[in-house]
Amino acid sequence: MTKPFYSYNFSAGPAVLPQEVLQQAAAEMLDWHDSSMSVMEMSHRGPEFMSILAAAQSDLRELLAVPDNYKILFMQGGGLGENAIVPMNLMGRKPQPATADFVHTGSWSGKSIKEARKYGNVNIVASGEASGFTTVPPRDSWKLTPDAAYVHLCTNETIDGVEYQFTPDVAAETGDAPIVADMSSHLLSRVIDVSKYGVIFAGAQKNIGPAGLTVVIVREDLLGHALPCCPSAFNWKIIADNDSMYNTPPTYAIYIAGLVFQWIKREGGVAVMEQRNIAKSRALYGCLDKSFLYKNRVQKGSRSRMNVPFYLKNESLNETFLEEAKERGLMQLKGHKSVGGMRASIYNAMPIQGVYALRNFMEDFEHRYG
Repeated sequence: MTKPFYSYNFSAGPAVLPQEVLQQAAAEMLDWHDSSMSVMEMSHRGPEFMSILAAAQSDLRELLAVPDNYKILFMQGGGLGENAIVPMNLMGRKPQPATADFVHTGSWSGKSIKEARKYGNVNIVASGEASGFTTVPPRDSWKLTPDAAYVHLCTNETIDGVEYQFTPDVAAETGDAPIVADMSSHLLSRVIDVSKYGVIFAGAQKNIGPAGLTVVIVREDLLGHALPCCPSAFNWKIIADNDSMYNTPPTYAIYIAGLVFQWIKREGGVAVMEQRNIAKSRALYGCLDKSFLYKNRVQKGSRSRMNVPFYLKNESLNETFLEEAKERGLMQLKGHKSVGGMRASIYNAMPIQGVYALRNFMEDFEHRYG
């Protein structure tokens, strides 16, 4: 097979990075800014890395307009790790055993529910399970706990392709319960109002950088409530008090994330990313909606701009589709093993040309096999 002239990586994560970022990282691999060291070799407490860390924190705060009363933490453990770290840090806000509210919208919120049950009570306030996780339950259907420790949402379900298109308000029913949002697969892809959330967390390997880094944005009044069982390395207050340097942080992942933040700024910021992502998702969903061969099961008002699952109505063609897509340079389109089918992840670094290339292939494939 002849290698395609150009390829596009639709992996759900670890995902495609901006070409400019990879080129800069390659150029600086052996010698960062005349330091005679690679970033991977330098002390995490040395002035060189401290400058990288400070710039990354500052650029992320600027990109998301993070208010001054929020801390930005660079941690480890990924989104799955934070599913345990969140209850360990927030269940202690209320008399024990405390209750946390969850909206169940798919695979990742399901994992968060399972983890939280180890540290307190869980109330599933609404679920999309009856629909096959094809929609976000409407806000007026949620049955919230009046004195919950927090309300947990996964605002974009990477596997199921469901994304919140609204920012819920829960204060009238829960009092001081903060909203905790797992934004692992769409942070920096759209403009958000950070002040509407108590905690936002995201594994880096979607829109931010390589696997190994987890970003946590937490309101300061939510620090200092960790359960006694919480390891010190996962205690948000300890991490905040030590400026994410309590233990050795994932230095190279932070460096790459910083380059991505700088790239987004050069491109025009998060608002520009959002407009590009709207255009990309419309192009792909438009192809699916007019097709007789493909189908997307998510209701239109809950469709993800980042992760687009789709299915061939004739599943015997799945392997042929993937083989021919790879020959065209369209990589990693196989759906998650738990749901099957196909999935195109079109994060910030995916150019619209990649989406057009996928759409053109899909239309050609349907013409030949449909």
